[in-house]
Amino acid sequence: MRTEKDFLGEVQIPEGAYYGIHTARALENFRILQTPVDRILIRAMALVKQAAAKTNTDLGYLEPEVGQAIQKAAGLIADGKYADQMSVDALQGGAGTSTNMNLNEVIANVALTLLGHPKGTYEVVHPLRHVNLHQSTNDVYMTSLKVAALMLLRDLEQEVVRLQGEFNRLEHEFADVVKLGRTQLMDAVPMTMGQEFGAYAEAFARDRWRLYVFQEKLRQVNLGGTAIGTGLLAPRDYIFDVVRNLRDITRLPLARNENLVDGTQNGDVFVEAAGLLNALASNLMKIGNDLRLLASGPTAGLGEVRLRAVQPGSSIMPGKVNPVIPEAAVSAGIYTMGAMHSVMMAASMGNLELNAFLPVISATLLPAMRALTGAVHTLRTHALVSLEANTKKCRQYVEQSPQVLTALVPYLGYETISRLLADWGREGIPADIKSWLIEGGYITEEDFSQALDPQNLVKLGFDPSGETPDGIDSGEE
Repeated sequence: MRTEKDFLGEVQIPEGAYYGIHTARALENFRILQTPVDRILIRAMALVKQAAAKTNTDLGYLEPEVGQAIQKAAGLIADGKYADQMSVDALQGGAGTSTNMNLNEVIANVALTLLGHPKGTYEVVHPLRHVNLHQSTNDVYMTSLKVAALMLLRDLEQEVVRLQGEFNRLEHEFADVVKLGRTQLMDAVPMTMGQEFGAYAEAFARDRWRLYVFQEKLRQVNLGGTAIGTGLLAPRDYIFDVVRNLRDITRLPLARNENLVDGTQNGDVFVEAAGLLNALASNLMKIGNDLRLLASGPTAGLGEVRLRAVQPGSSIMPGKVNPVIPEAAVSAGIYTMGAMHSVMMAASMGNLELNAFLPVISATLLPAMRALTGAVHTLRTHALVSLEANTKKCRQYVEQSPQVLTALVPYLGYETISRLLADWGREGIPADIKSWLIEGGYITEEDFSQALDPQNLVKLGFDPSGETPDGIDSGEE
């Protein structure tokens, strides 16, 4: 054991530990989630420390040997080394001070070992005087949280792009599959399955744009603002250089907040992010549930699409297969919405020049982003790439539903169709509406097929004469 001191007293630190007294106190005080700080936040904060050390070294505020050792130590931690030393609980008081000090202490002791000194010889490399030089938890933690979110955002955006592309592929593949549309879960008018999946693609195209907006909001960081955004105790040249160095190290489009006080105290950017992620979660839930409905059955449900069987669905019913992949996507949406409510609550709880609840935002925002990324990837690779349309079932529903008559209004007239529906209400719907109409002389097979031709169904408006109504450009030469 080694003994470390602070103004509260002495604490015994295990000899092999790279952390120090502040981390030891935090481990004792915070046993809430019993889950350590998110690994992506640790990586981001290590890169912030690396950028700060480089800036201080380049400007002559750190001796080259010490500054380079700190940079190397921070780089090792960013690469995942010494992860077992980052064990402070994700939920903590102090606006993230315990996380910042955990990094400061581990970086200092790793740097000491790199320089050939025993751990704890802080007169050589000190967690505060050297590793935390010209920094405060209040600019380090906020900046690190944004950097971590940007890192996760890159993966999430790429997965959403791929998901949109997969729905676009299915839109074209199913362009000629005529099916029955439904409103309020009841039979509506015919459409193509391509139109249905094209709408899904459009929804995720909007999510793709929202994620781009999210990136633009997150790229403004308050590093260099120190305690409350005034830059107290930080040299002017450091303030102007440190974000540029962080941008070079992370390869992220970072920029310094124009108003560092605002960037330090206000977390509304995370509330905006919560809204954008909620939109993606909402689309995942809606479309995931649609896929469950479309695949339901296979004999007593809709059964219009076939999902690949990925695992047995029941411990008691042999051969049962459940739509577990869409269910997982819906679950991720539910999880995200709950997490985003916590983000909004935490952002609103800031007081004056600082928000003490940034660790809550970190503990909810980052895992939710990771969950969305995993759900989008899983939905695409385990469900959509192998999705099939049951064209026979789709056609059967169209030809057996009285709502198909709506598409025949231009041929039969509204009054005739109203009378037929009234008669069927008394006598019962024919089992094969198409044959009944053709045999009864109401319509020819050619006209029936034309009315339900996919090319006619996807038009904006329907004209059996083939002429374009006045004032509407068909777009054809």
